[in-house]
Amino acid sequence: MPVRLILFLVSLVLATAACAGPPYITDDPEPVDYQHWEFYVASISSKNGGDWSGTAPHFELNYGVIPNVQLHIIVPLGYDVPSDGAAHYGLADIELGTKIRFLKETNWIPEAAIFPLLEVPTGNANDKLGNGRATAYFPLWLQKDWGTWTAYGGGGYGINNAPGFHNWSFVGAVLQKQVMSNLALGAEVYYQTTSEPDFPNQGTAFNIGTVYDFSDHHHLLFTAGRSISGPIDFQCYIAYQFTFDNSFFHVWKGFDR
Repeated sequence: MPVRLILFLVSLVLATAACAGPPYITDDPEPVDYQHWEFYVASISSKNGGDWSGTAPHFELNYGVIPNVQLHIIVPLGYDVPSDGAAHYGLADIELGTKIRFLKETNWIPEAAIFPLLEVPTGNANDKLGNGRATAYFPLWLQKDWGTWTAYGGGGYGINNAPGFHNWSFVGAVLQKQVMSNLALGAEVYYQTTSEPDFPNQGTAFNIGTVYDFSDHHHLLFTAGRSISGPIDFQCYIAYQFTFDNSFFHVWKGFDR
C-alpha cells in the first residue's frame, strides 16, 4: 500500500500551487528567481530507536544566479546522541548544489529541473557527524499547479563510496494546498533505500507540514512525521526563512553612508 500511495502522488505531479521544497525532504523544480535570495536557519531532528541525530542548527543559502539556475549551500552543525555512549556535536558535511530548470509549466507539461548535490566531507566521521568521503546525489524534480493545489516530486540516485556504505535511491511526492493567503498545508510520502550500515533507513515514511508567511520576506516552515515501514520513530524540521533580492544590499549600503 505505501508504494502504491507514492505512485499515486507522483502521478498527481504529472496531472495536477505554491511554496515547495523545504520543509519537506522531497524537493521541487522551482529555482529561486533571478537575483533573489533565500536564507534559512533550520534544524532537523530524527529518532531511530533510542538514538537521536540531526542538525542544531544548519544554515542554508540559495541564490538565483541567472534565470532558471539556483546556487545552493547548506552549512550544518550536527549532533549525534546514541542510547549508549558519548554524544557528539560539531560541523557536519557541507552540501553544495545547483538547481537547473529546463522545463517551465504549461497547461499540459509539468515544470522540471535537475538538482545535482555534492556533500563535502567536512564532518568527523568517527563522531558520526560526517560520511568520511564526498557523496553525490542526482535527482529529477517535477511540479504541476492546479488552482490552490500544488503537487511535486520525483527522485534520484545517490553515490556513496565510503567503506561499508552503499549507493542509494529515493522517490517522493508532496501534495500541498494554499488554505489561506499566508498559510499552506501539505503532506509528503517518500521511499529511500539503505545507505548507512548503522542507520537502516530503508523504508517508507511520511511528513505533515505547514508554511506560514509572516510577510513577503519572513516565513516559518515546519514538518513532522515518522516511518510507515522503517526504523524512524519520529522526525521533524523547523526553519525560519528570510527571502530578499539584491536591492536589500543597496538599502544596507545606504545605511552605512
